[in-house]
Amino acid sequence: MSNDKIIIYQLLPRLYGNRKTTRKENGSISDNGCGKFNDLTASVLKSIWHKGATHVWFTGVIRHATKTDYSAHGIPVNHPAIVKGNAGSPYAITDYYDVDPDLAEDVDSRMAEFEALVARAHKSRLGVIIDFVPNHVARQYVSLCKPKGVRDLGADDNQSQGFNPQNNFYYCPGCSFEPYLDLYAGTAEPYHEEPAKATGNDHFDHKPGQNDWYETVKLNYGVDYYAGGIGYFNPIPDTWFKMRDILLFWASKGVQGVRCDMAEMVPVDFWRWAIAEVRRQYPDYLFIGEVYNPALYRHYVEAGFTYLYDKVGMYDTLRDITAGGSATRITGAWQSTDDISDHMLYFLENHDEQRIASDFFAADAFKAIPALVVSTLFRSCPYMHYFAQEYGEKGMDKEGFSGKDGRTTIFDYWSVDTMCRADEGNLTEDEKKLADIYSKLMNFARTDKTVTGLSYDLMYANPHSASFNPDRQYAFLRRSGRQLLVVVVNFDNLDRDILLNIPEHAFEYLKLSDGKDVVGEEILTGVSFASCLSSKQPISIHVPKYGAAIIKINKA
Repeated sequence: MSNDKIIIYQLLPRLYGNRKTTRKENGSISDNGCGKFNDLTASVLKSIWHKGATHVWFTGVIRHATKTDYSAHGIPVNHPAIVKGNAGSPYAITDYYDVDPDLAEDVDSRMAEFEALVARAHKSRLGVIIDFVPNHVARQYVSLCKPKGVRDLGADDNQSQGFNPQNNFYYCPGCSFEPYLDLYAGTAEPYHEEPAKATGNDHFDHKPGQNDWYETVKLNYGVDYYAGGIGYFNPIPDTWFKMRDILLFWASKGVQGVRCDMAEMVPVDFWRWAIAEVRRQYPDYLFIGEVYNPALYRHYVEAGFTYLYDKVGMYDTLRDITAGGSATRITGAWQSTDDISDHMLYFLENHDEQRIASDFFAADAFKAIPALVVSTLFRSCPYMHYFAQEYGEKGMDKEGFSGKDGRTTIFDYWSVDTMCRADEGNLTEDEKKLADIYSKLMNFARTDKTVTGLSYDLMYANPHSASFNPDRQYAFLRRSGRQLLVVVVNFDNLDRDILLNIPEHAFEYLKLSDGKDVVGEEILTGVSFASCLSSKQPISIHVPKYGAAIIKINKA
C-alpha cells in the first residue's frame, strides 16, 4: 500500500472460495457448498495483491438473515418469509456485532476466524474493507454478540409513536405487517410483526410490495419522514451513538475502511458527526459512500467521505460507450466531478451491476478493455474491481432467488465457474489473455507515478477526421516529473492507425518540451515507440480493436 493509487478488489467469501460445482438451483448450503474465511489463505491473498490490488473488500461479512439453521449454536432461526434466497441478503443484517456463520469452519469460533483473515490480509499488504449497512436491518434483528452494556436496536423504542427522534425504528401503530408475500413460506406459523416497522427503502406503511426491500427495516436517524423529512438532531438521536459504536467496533478488529451501503439514504448530518468521531481514533479510516445522486456528492464529500461511487457519471457513460455510444461523453463525465475528482471511485462491475461479459452488457469481456483503461489510468481516484471480472465471468447462471440476470448472485449458495476453473488451471486461452491484461493494467495503475500525476484530455484537439473518430476513440495524457503517458483507447471493432494531435496548451500545462524527439514503450505489448512530440504535427499510433495504446515515455 505504498502508492497513492488505490485498487480495491471486491469479493464475497461465500462465493470466492467455494469449489463445489453442484450448482443446484435454490440449493441449500449442503447442496451447493459455501466459501469460508479460511479459504482465503495467505497465498490466495498474496495472489490478489499480485493482481494489482491494494485493498480487499470482503462483502457479506456481518451476520445477516439466512434460511440456514444455526440454532444448535445459539443463533436464532430466521423466518423464511422475510429472507431473500437460501443464503440471504448480505444487506439484511441480523447482528452488527457478529460475523456470518456460513463463513466459518468452526461456527463457535467465527469471529476469531475473521480476525485471523484480517491479519493474513495485512501481512499480504492488503488493506481490509467491509460493508457497513447503516440505513436498514433485517426484520428480525437481535444482537447476540453486542458488547456488555450495549442496548439492542429498538429495545427502548416507544412503539406507540410512528416517529420519535430517540427511537431506532419507524412504526405503523395499530397495524400488523402485511406485505404482498406469503407470510407462512411453508412453515406452520406465519411471520408476525405488530406494530409493523417501516421498510428499508423508505416505505412507511405496513404493506410493502414485491419491489420493496420487504425483508428490511428502516433505521431512524432523527428524520421525521411522516412530516415531510424534518430533522431532529439536537439532542443527538440514540441511533447515531449506536451506529458510531458499531463503526468503532469493526475498526478495533483491524478493518481499515467501510463501504457504506446506500449512504445517501442516511442524513449527511449523521455522517459529518460519525466520521469525525471515528477519525479521532482512526485518522486514516476510509469511508466509501454508495451515493447515486450527483446533486448530493459535494455534501457527502464535505461530511468526510473519502470516496463516492461514480456510478451515474463515469460508470454509466463507459457502459453506454461500450454498447455503442459516443466516446465524446467521457469528457463531460469527468468534468462534472472535476472539483472532487480525487473523491470519486471508478468501477465497471460490482455485486449490483451486470457482468461485462453477460448478455445484458457487452456479451464479450474484451469489448470493455477501453473502458477499463479509462477507469484505471485517466484519474488518480481509486479503481474498484469485482472478483472473476478478470476472467470474463458471464454471470448468466440461474441460481435461485437471483435469476438469470447477468449478475453473480448475492442471495444464493453457489460457486463461480471461472473461479473454479482458474483454480484447476482450466481457463481458456482467451480467459488467460484477459486476466493478463487486467493484471498488467491494475499493477501499472498501482505503481506508476504518472497515474497519480496530472491528467490532460486530448479530445478537443482531435475532431473527427479520417485518422481519428471521437465517437469511437478517446485520448489523454498523464504526466509526473519527466515521465509522460500517452493513451489512446479504441472502442471500435477494427484496428485503427491514429494521428493524434497534442495542442500547444498541453505542452504548456504539462511543461513538456515542444518539438522533442522521444522514445518509449507500449505498456501492454512491450513494443518500443519513437516519435517527435510537437504541437505542429500529430504523432502516429496504432490502436487495436477493443483495445488501447498506452505509451510510457520516461524523458519527456
